[in-house]
Amino acid sequence: MEALGQRLRYARLRRRFSMETVCARANLSRPTLYKIENGDPSVAIGFYVLVLRVLGLLANLSLIAKEDVLGRRLQDESLPQRRRAPRKKVTRGGIDGKALLATVFFKHI
Repeated sequence: MEALGQRLRYARLRRRFSMETVCARANLSRPTLYKIENGDPSVAIGFYVLVLRVLGLLANLSLIAKEDVLGRRLQDESLPQRRRAPRKKVTRGGIDGKALLATVFFKHI
């Protein structure tokens, strides 16, 4: 969280926004912005989103956990493997399907 807060502080300074400007645009208090920039984990994630929006970095939020290679691998391992059901033999009066077909075929010839 500290690294994220520091990156947000640097982004604010690169844009030459004062703390007051960001607070006014994000509708949050100065102590809350101070906590965000110091990576205080007690601040709700919604406030981080407000600051990202003010700084024009909201699109970067969609990059979080975009490529979850480990999660995909774990998910694929737990998926059941499809198996075909064994073929059922059709029997009528003790005759299996092939014998029945041969009997019917030769009766019509």
